[in-house]
Amino acid sequence: MRDFDVWVRSELDAVESALSAWVPAETPAGLGLAMRYGVLDGGKRVRPLLVLAAAEAVGGSRELALRAACAVELIHAYSLIHDDMPSMDNDVLRRGKPTVHVQFGEAVAMLAGDAMQALAFEVLTPDEGVPIDLQARWCSLLARASGYAGMAGGQAIDLASVGKVLSENELRLMHGLKTGALLRASVVMGAACAPSHPQAQQALLDFGDAIGLAFQVVDDILDVTQASETLGKTAGKDEHANKPTYVSILGLETAIQYSMTLREQALAALDRSGLQRAGYLRALADKVVQRES
Repeated sequence: MRDFDVWVRSELDAVESALSAWVPAETPAGLGLAMRYGVLDGGKRVRPLLVLAAAEAVGGSRELALRAACAVELIHAYSLIHDDMPSMDNDVLRRGKPTVHVQFGEAVAMLAGDAMQALAFEVLTPDEGVPIDLQARWCSLLARASGYAGMAGGQAIDLASVGKVLSENELRLMHGLKTGALLRASVVMGAACAPSHPQAQQALLDFGDAIGLAFQVVDDILDVTQASETLGKTAGKDEHANKPTYVSILGLETAIQYSMTLREQALAALDRSGLQRAGYLRALADKVVQRES
């Protein structure tokens, strides 16, 4: 396998290039400009990297995996556009630049998010080049992860929990849907690019669960330990909005320890998988927990 940093740079370039090709600039009333603003030139791209690393682990087609990676990123980016709007988190900074509704207005931002959600499924279902059964599998996984039983449901709980005290189990449920579901789906969609043993499939699910929760715990930690300039988004907004977080419930030091425990659980899942090419997934687990933005 290539050096991890070399692999990351190569895959990020491939994802950016594919997104640029698939997200149109020429659309009615300039809608595509807002779509491209919301998804290009920024972000950690953890979800597409997980798709591509999981496909690598099972020996799947990189060309197929790139479609799934871009579809997941389109869903993620659309969710950020809507999440930043005044009716939800009301944020003005995302990925180091003004949020889409600040740049283009609320109505265009709403439509850009809607169009990106639809485009994600269009990317997954080309007229040729992707087996029909894989198209169906991908669409099912992504729809469930982004809908009421996944990301949207978690966002609803998040909005309903402002100013409330949640137990750790309640917080885990909320973030398992809001953040974890799409991260877990990223792993499974990548793994769907090639047949794998049931033992490996379950291990990858367990990996996705652990890394999905770890990502959110670290997000909560960074929200109180890093500046907005480092994060590329408004720091301290969860505390300001009186939202429950892992830091507010567990305390900072315990939250940091918990993120490390989740990393160990993710790596243990990969050990159980029996997959010999899971090195990039291992490195991504480290990257998620050790990141500073």
